[in-house]
Amino acid sequence: MSVDLHHSALLLVGHGSTLNPDSSAPTLVHAEALRKRGLFGQVLVAFWKEEPFLAGALRGAYLPEVFVVPLFISEGYFTEQVIPRELGLCANGVPDFPRTQQHGAQRIHYCGPVGTHASMTRVILSRAADVVARFPAPDAPPPENSSLFIVGHGTGNNENSRKAIEHQVDLIAESGSYKDVHAIFMEEDPRVESCYDLAQTDNLVVVPFFISDGLHSYEDIPVLLGASTDQVQERLKAGQPTWTNPTVIKGKRVWYSRSIGDEPNLPDVILERVLERV
Repeated sequence: MSVDLHHSALLLVGHGSTLNPDSSAPTLVHAEALRKRGLFGQVLVAFWKEEPFLAGALRGAYLPEVFVVPLFISEGYFTEQVIPRELGLCANGVPDFPRTQQHGAQRIHYCGPVGTHASMTRVILSRAADVVARFPAPDAPPPENSSLFIVGHGTGNNENSRKAIEHQVDLIAESGSYKDVHAIFMEEDPRVESCYDLAQTDNLVVVPFFISDGLHSYEDIPVLLGASTDQVQERLKAGQPTWTNPTVIKGKRVWYSRSIGDEPNLPDVILERVLERV
């Protein structure tokens, strides 16, 4: 990389959780990975729902340039209002604000969320390929003869919440990597459980498009895919995977991956977000 970032600080922002201790793990892991690369003079983390909190995050940055990268899937309420407001980049959470601002001796660059970057395509494909490789079936077809499903939360309150997933579906479909590619959602149509009707093949690879694993990826989505609620709860309590790869349901063989947040390629996506603001 030709750009010198040694005089810059990187601030990774995650959602965090008071209920799920694993929620912050991807942010912390990627921050440490980027520290080890030695590209930035500082690498900091901050969260909305846990310490270190967003409100005081910039006080810890002492370098003249600061790049803020939200580890969020889509543009919306958190990335356009909550984070900028808490960092003092906009007043009253107004989404229309300068993405580069001078604050005293520092210049703050507010980058786009990782989930909307085109490079997330390779992260999703890597996650999908990995789960099939780790749990091979003797007659499993290549990806181009399988169906890929990308799962999002979905919400009627923010139309942007599904755009990032639909964008990735379009990119992967154009590449021809899979026979067919679909976006499915927990709280919007098409729903997770509709994957069996949508699939054009008998082999499905399902990737949850979430930054961290938690209630949705460990419990809700496996049940929506057809796993027994009691079995999911028993395995969760025992610290076991809540989905067996691959599982045959409704005549379809299903591989279900972990969320994309701890994918090793994600630091590269973070860097690309930074380079867009240089």
